[in-house]
Amino acid sequence: MSRFSRTYLAASIGAALLASYAHAEETSKNSGQPMPPAEQCSVDTAQSSDSNQEPINIEADSLEAINGQRATYKGDVVVIQGNKTITADSVTLHQDDNVVVAEGNVTLDDGQFNAVSDKITNDLNKDEITAENTQYKMLCGGGRGDAVYISKTGKSMYQISDGSITTCPEDDNSWRFLADDIKVDQEKETATLYGSRVEVKDVPIFYMPYMTLPTSNKRKTGVLFPSLSLGSKNGLELQIPVYWNLAPNYDLLTTFHYMQSRGLQLKGDFRYLTGTSNGNFKAEYLADDQKYPEKDQRWAFQYKNSSNFNQHWKLDLDYSQVSDNDYFQDIDSSIGSRSEGQLSQKGTVAYRDEFWDAALTVQDFQILVDDTKPYQLMPQFEFNYYRPEIYRHLNFDFISHVSRFETADETKPSATRLHLEPGVILPLSNTWGTWTTEARYMLTQYNQEIDGLNTTDVGPLEERVTRALPEFRTHAGMVFERDTALFSGYTQTLEPQVQYLYVPEVDQSNIFNYDTTLLQTDYYGLFRSRRFSGVDKIAAANQISYGATSRFYDGGQKERLAISFGQIYYLDPASKNPNNVSDADSSNYSSWAIETDFNYDDRVFYHGGIQYDIDSSSVSLANSAIEYRVDDDFIQANYRYVTKEYIESINAYSNDELSKLTRNGINQVGLMGGYQINQNWIATGQYYYDMTERVSIEWLAKLEYHSDCWYFGLDYSRQLRSWESGIVGIGGANFEDNVRFSFGITGLGGSSKAPEPPNGNALKYGRPFILNE
Repeated sequence: MSRFSRTYLAASIGAALLASYAHAEETSKNSGQPMPPAEQCSVDTAQSSDSNQEPINIEADSLEAINGQRATYKGDVVVIQGNKTITADSVTLHQDDNVVVAEGNVTLDDGQFNAVSDKITNDLNKDEITAENTQYKMLCGGGRGDAVYISKTGKSMYQISDGSITTCPEDDNSWRFLADDIKVDQEKETATLYGSRVEVKDVPIFYMPYMTLPTSNKRKTGVLFPSLSLGSKNGLELQIPVYWNLAPNYDLLTTFHYMQSRGLQLKGDFRYLTGTSNGNFKAEYLADDQKYPEKDQRWAFQYKNSSNFNQHWKLDLDYSQVSDNDYFQDIDSSIGSRSEGQLSQKGTVAYRDEFWDAALTVQDFQILVDDTKPYQLMPQFEFNYYRPEIYRHLNFDFISHVSRFETADETKPSATRLHLEPGVILPLSNTWGTWTTEARYMLTQYNQEIDGLNTTDVGPLEERVTRALPEFRTHAGMVFERDTALFSGYTQTLEPQVQYLYVPEVDQSNIFNYDTTLLQTDYYGLFRSRRFSGVDKIAAANQISYGATSRFYDGGQKERLAISFGQIYYLDPASKNPNNVSDADSSNYSSWAIETDFNYDDRVFYHGGIQYDIDSSSVSLANSAIEYRVDDDFIQANYRYVTKEYIESINAYSNDELSKLTRNGINQVGLMGGYQINQNWIATGQYYYDMTERVSIEWLAKLEYHSDCWYFGLDYSRQLRSWESGIVGIGGANFEDNVRFSFGITGLGGSSKAPEPPNGNALKYGRPFILNE
């Protein structure tokens, strides 16, 4: 029998069947519109608001009709209107009840929703379509499932009764939500579940009477997928994140974090973005830490903001605080890690113009060490003036700040400091070299509150101190380039540089250190003008710094190798030690400083730095890292070494403090790596060992599995927490061991990545090279 195509009766049945599906903004004028590809999201395709205006095509093997009662198409029935297609064994219009019924292997595809049902009914009186015993797929959202009963009312509203929803592929129900009722709004891209439960491999995990899920990766308010883990540190852990899409420019993520051995922790992360500002506020609260009941309530918060107004004004805020010094040691946190030594609490408002800027800053610190009270900057006012080419090539600048230092430590003085620093700079350069000469004058005045202080604690301070110091510096560098003879196609540069620096010796023992620390003395530090940060201590200098860098570029002008080496010659040997500790056997030369970076074939990377002390004929400081990487797979070995004598020379710790931190300096090796075994399995690990104390500092091994809709991870970590005596290397070492199993589901706007292990690691991963592209 020939196939029946479009007729008046066919158009009537098609219009009745598809009446509730036509919801678009424009009317199609092309009566020959082809059928859209199967399972293709077409939510934005223009359609008429009146389905009768859309062209309709119905094909079937046969047609039976009883006038005034019913009309039935049979045999491979296909009904097409716009983006909507229905296929069935038969389609019947019951004229008395005004109901259209499609039965037998029924499929429905409207560009947003695909369904395979036993039966689909369209009640024209109620303008409602229902489907029975259905398997469905959300084409625009990625979710799928089955249901006993589905109804659609409106443009993109679906109600699913006694059904399920998952993002796993076909024939994979690794996890799914089952619910008494599910309401899916394709326009808002959300699914609301009533009486829901989560099943993993058909095993119920937990029950929730109400929850809302996003059905796409767009920002939608709703409950994101929970993650589950089991570890020796916190026992069973369950995290349920709830995302709040409050507005296009701000949102909130709240997380309910249950820890079996601790209790329920609440977390929040609020973000905002305006035309002038951006920032975020994080908070964590644990009402009663059952593992450490003596610590009672435990909390942490962090607020960061950056604002710009009228191209001139800028406001920066960075404030973090925790309830106790052991917070990061005991609790996993997104605000900080256990390697944190202090938290910043700083606010700055600044004004910038073409030639000058001014700023007002207040700053405090929370030092995460017992019985330590830092200095507070309350406040500091800065004014800086810059004038390029004030006379021909001569530049002028003026740096100034007035600072108020306060502390709760009664053994330290409070103070007010005024610093004025004019300078002139003469920069000269061409294509092959630079020569910069500058002269500065540093005038600093202190008003130190020393009444009642013990001079053995703070030294022979004076209440009023005025210090005046000139500084002269001239620095020259050149760049030579040639084609290499040893390696064909490579270009080599030689970049020598030399600097002379002079600062006269002035007694500064009557000034306390408020915000000053010794800077690192690597190769790049050889050519600084200051050896200390801040201005409380300005080291005397009468010295010549010299060094050179050689670089090798391949044919694509990519830097493959860089070697730098340099040294300082002290014309006045007394200025060699920044803390004025005399050494009769000391030479006029500083340690040799060498830095190396290497990139072989974008797979092998190396970075190394070393300082060789010529007086003791030994290495005082060294670091090295080598890495082999292919795509995301890598293995890295690293090493760091610092002698105790070097740490003592920088005067950063008292003898008592240093003895608690190290006996013989730092001598540590580390190994870390990551390998994707196949498309689903990933293995990572890291290990650090102290060769001086002959003890493992920490190590972590992790194995992860990722599928299209779920993940799990198994990790083991062992971390050195403390020594029984409180002094490194004396007595037994106290370790914290943790085994954790994590599980989570992905998709529908949730995370597609397993969470990091608790607190990560104290010694963070770092790329071992810094080379120019």
